Amino acid sequence: MTIPTLDHSTTGYSLPHAYWMARAAGLATLDADGIDAQAKKWGFDRSRYFESSHAMPFPIEDTQAYVMAGDRMIVAGFRGTEVTKIYDWLTDVNTPPVPGPANKGFVHYGFHQALQSVYPQIRDTIEEFRTDGQSVWFVGHSLGGALAMLAGARLYFEDPRLLPDGVYTFGQPRTCERLLAGAHNAAFRNRCFRFVNNNDIVPHLPPEPVYTHVNAARYFDADGRLHESMPLLARVKDGVKGVAADLFAPETDAVKDHHLENYLAAFEKNLANSR
Repeated sequence: MTIPTLDHSTTGYSLPHAYWMARAAGLATLDADGIDAQAKKWGFDRSRYFESSHAMPFPIEDTQAYVMAGDRMIVAGFRGTEVTKIYDWLTDVNTPPVPGPANKGFVHYGFHQALQSVYPQIRDTIEEFRTDGQSVWFVGHSLGGALAMLAGARLYFEDPRLLPDGVYTFGQPRTCERLLAGAHNAAFRNRCFRFVNNNDIVPHLPPEPVYTHVNAARYFDADGRLHESMPLLARVKDGVKGVAADLFAPETDAVKDHHLENYLAAFEKNLANSR
């Protein structure tokens, strides 16, 4: 199968672009040299890596992110984390929410702290690299998806009030409560795309009703087909199908479906079928 190359001139949604944004989310797992080398292969001539250690009452010890820029596109990516590291603090109902971007609603304390440790540098780097009106994209998988969503919101609701061209997240946990979600949905209509792979456990955390999702979910079913929407009953049936297909797998379907490589495999299947 031939994958289309990354189109730096795109400004809207397409399946190939969503695939490349998923790959860009995975880029955040590399070190500074690895990111810079891959960014150059993809046509970005500048990159900057961020890592900040912080102490929180969760097993998340640092935040890692990057910004890469070319003549027409800037991408900011945030590193995710393993399900085993994120699960406990996403299910801790005692974790207090804190005010969200520009005091619009509330967000999970852990996400706020993790983002705050790198956001000022990311904002300043985007302003420095954006020399010719390049498009701006935020991407992330798992924890990185929550940080990408919040970073995009901060860039728009706070200074410099720049509305990103797109926010693409993969296996994103619930990040905020309904007031911020509503403001985000209005501002980021047709700009935010939240991908969920079948039984991925992380998008179901933290528990409702305190936390909720922003809109624009797109769903990979148990066969890897991508749906722009899926009714609740159909999703329940599809979830059962996904579990039944992996009864004897070494890890649960809910954990397996969270891995970014399985998101990428689903994208590749849909790209092959779209030709």
